[in-house]
Amino acid sequence: MSALLELRRVSKVYGEGVTAVHALRDIDLSVERGELVAVMGPSGSGKSSLLTIAGSLEEASDGDVVVDGHVLGRLSHREKARLRRRSIGFVFQDFNLLAGLTAAENVAMPLELDGTPAREARRVALEALEQLGVLERAEGFPDDLSGGERQRVAIARAVVGERNVLLADEPTGALDSVNSEGVMRVLREVCRRGAAGVVVTHEAHLASWADRVVFLRDGRIVDQTGAAPGPESLLGVGAGQPS
Repeated sequence: MSALLELRRVSKVYGEGVTAVHALRDIDLSVERGELVAVMGPSGSGKSSLLTIAGSLEEASDGDVVVDGHVLGRLSHREKARLRRRSIGFVFQDFNLLAGLTAAENVAMPLELDGTPAREARRVALEALEQLGVLERAEGFPDDLSGGERQRVAIARAVVGERNVLLADEPTGALDSVNSEGVMRVLREVCRRGAAGVVVTHEAHLASWADRVVFLRDGRIVDQTGAAPGPESLLGVGAGQPS
């Protein structure tokens, strides 16, 4: 076992002086290869800030973030962009698929941007779509796909290639219960194959797919558990509230 994602006493402050907002306060979090961690907490607790900082989309105000052995604070902007393309996969609630590209083209795009020849990128993209059960929709455009199909395409794009860290922000928010369970099953399988995953969710029954649940409140980790408790025990940390 080895940690693919580490946050070491990470803090994030927006603004200055009396208007400063402390989004994260001294966060210590380590996610091992093969582990899926769910992050829960009330609105404004710092969940989204944790993901964007872990994925190098924002810089921490203090502390170190280590992704796949790389300390983000020591990398240039170009090096961070390369690391995101090669090692970090993002799954967003609104999918962020490009409407003018087919499913296969959406999945292949990150590889092509990183210099992979188009034919090889397509081959790898089709393999990822097949693993996620949507190969038959490879030539479909996002507007022609169901919500569950779009979500699986988005996950395929997030994990294609050698991505070792998977970050998902409320990935089931727009889906029904059946498709939500399906998405969590896929995320669980991706981690089982060797990725380190962090998923933000406000639903306890979905967090139960994770190996560990981390609870945030006011930018701090206030509790961790190896199994998601029932909704009634989450009332103190804002269960059921949106991210």
